[in-house]
Amino acid sequence: MRLRQLPRATWILFGGTFVNRFGTFVMPMLALYLTRNGYSIAQAGIAVSAYGAGHIASSMLGGHLADRFGRRNTIALSMFASGIAMLALSQARGYPAILACTFFAGSAAELYRPASSALIGDLVAPEQRVLAFGIYRFAVNLGVAAGPATAGFLADRSFFYVFLGDAVTSIAYGFIALIALPQGVRTAAHEEIAGEGYRAALADRRFVMFLLATLCLTWVDFQMTSTLPIHVQRQGFSALHYGMLISLNGALIVIFELALTMWTQRLPPQPLIAIGYFLNCIGFAFTGLARTMPALAVTVVIWTIGEMIYAPVTGAYVTNLAPERLRGRYHGLYVMAYSIGLMLGPAIGTAVFERSETALWTACGVSGVVAAMLALVKPRVLI
Repeated sequence: MRLRQLPRATWILFGGTFVNRFGTFVMPMLALYLTRNGYSIAQAGIAVSAYGAGHIASSMLGGHLADRFGRRNTIALSMFASGIAMLALSQARGYPAILACTFFAGSAAELYRPASSALIGDLVAPEQRVLAFGIYRFAVNLGVAAGPATAGFLADRSFFYVFLGDAVTSIAYGFIALIALPQGVRTAAHEEIAGEGYRAALADRRFVMFLLATLCLTWVDFQMTSTLPIHVQRQGFSALHYGMLISLNGALIVIFELALTMWTQRLPPQPLIAIGYFLNCIGFAFTGLARTMPALAVTVVIWTIGEMIYAPVTGAYVTNLAPERLRGRYHGLYVMAYSIGLMLGPAIGTAVFERSETALWTACGVSGVVAAMLALVKPRVLI
């Protein structure tokens, strides 16, 4: 019944998001594409980092555009620009051109995120937001789970089809947005001076503490794709075993997260975020003690449970904290916190791992404790 109560426009948003995430073909294949074309592993890594840098650049801009020019317009702009960027990247030949196109692709492809989250806040009643963000995540995860296999199928025939498929699905979502999505809340330019919205968001102490907690989480979370595979290999296991662990994470999310969200939506958000952040980080901390596949699988279950607890709640929490006219910018700052984790997490993790693996996993646990404490902070009530 609760699912039926969600507005029709949210289901269009979920469907368009699935189309877009299913068609995210290029990024999972970018390193392979570059190495096959004669570039080194290090050069491929720099190119992937350029995408992450574009993600950071687009997060605050996306939040600004979502509030000033409307959610629908920002989503459509992101999708059309992403399609153009993917086609441009397919034709780039020199390494500087590839880096420039990859940065542009990262900026364009991620511009829509604050607008999508803000639009959910516009459309859905407060008591339904946790569930709505849970379904939104389900659409993202389902698309991400199905897309890479299709990308591999296309890459075996021609890498150009990978770029073309990514561009086509992005442009398709752009048209879906323009035709079927509502505009959402929009703030007129004359209503505020430049930068006022972000200053107001950063003056919100509870939100700032949440952002700091999120930074403590995200650098740990991105150990999944950086130091975790190295640890698995050091224990004598293959890439197949690592893939099975990551698949376990995805399977648990697809099977259990929505059911868990139906329960957690009734509970206060801050304790849930604190528990989720702590479990996610402590799960990675236990990786240092895991030497067998069953033990490694247990650690994956722990940090996945943490992810399933906090992820649907955080989107609703940010929406509920934000004044209506600043929803896009609040979500832009939240996306930026994740983007910083994407940029710094693998670099920090591998640097510490190289010197002391024990120090890395211990730092993950400590970071989880700090994240939980920050997530529970409430502003003082002045009398």
